[in-house]
Amino acid sequence: MAKTKAPLSNKDLAGKVVLVTGASRGLGYAAAREAAARGAHVVAVARTVGGLEELDDEIQDLGSSATLVPLDLKDGAAIDRLGAAIFERWGALDGLIANAAMLGTLSPLPHITPEEFDKVMAINVTANYRLLRSMDLLLRQADAGRAVFVSSSSARSARPYWGLYAASKAAVDAMVKSYAGEMDQTSVRTNLFYPGAMRTAMRAKAVPGEDPDTLTRPAEIAPKLVDLISPALSVNGKLFDIRTGAFEEI
Repeated sequence: MAKTKAPLSNKDLAGKVVLVTGASRGLGYAAAREAAARGAHVVAVARTVGGLEELDDEIQDLGSSATLVPLDLKDGAAIDRLGAAIFERWGALDGLIANAAMLGTLSPLPHITPEEFDKVMAINVTANYRLLRSMDLLLRQADAGRAVFVSSSSARSARPYWGLYAASKAAVDAMVKSYAGEMDQTSVRTNLFYPGAMRTAMRAKAVPGEDPDTLTRPAEIAPKLVDLISPALSVNGKLFDIRTGAFEEI
């Protein structure tokens, strides 16, 4: 199993345009702030306007800038319009951090309603496909287009009652591996990121009895995630697992 260290944090994103989904809270918020601290103009996507406005205030305090995009990722046409707007304004996209996801119901698979199944797949899988479809040309137009998709070790463990979430993340892993192979002869690099257990609302929903003080905060993990959109990163089609601190084969 190949292992490589991730690059060090610095001002490596100065002048770059970086799109972050799920940017209004949790890891997405922390990643957007980290990218801004490293010089990027952040295109922050989320449904929660209040969280985006708080993020914008923090980014401005850092001396950087952001474009706020209140958007429901289930709206594929809106994702297409976002891609067109990025092309019109900047002509390229340097970094994509596809972070947004939902847990769904933890339940025996036969008890999950078709509506719940479709909703989780729409956010966790279809939205990421639509992002790739709409941002592919923009990533290719950049000098060093980088994309990272936040996934989960649940894709491999597939524990009882986690079947829906696990299936959605396994689909993301397979999709990213395939796309990365397609990009192998280009300047675009695409990888996966497993963040492990974090102190987030999603984690609290999944494990309600857990002491949050025992968990890592998203801000502690964000630098490693943002490292995966650094122009200096040459790794392609790999998985970075925060638990091991190394790249692995998908």
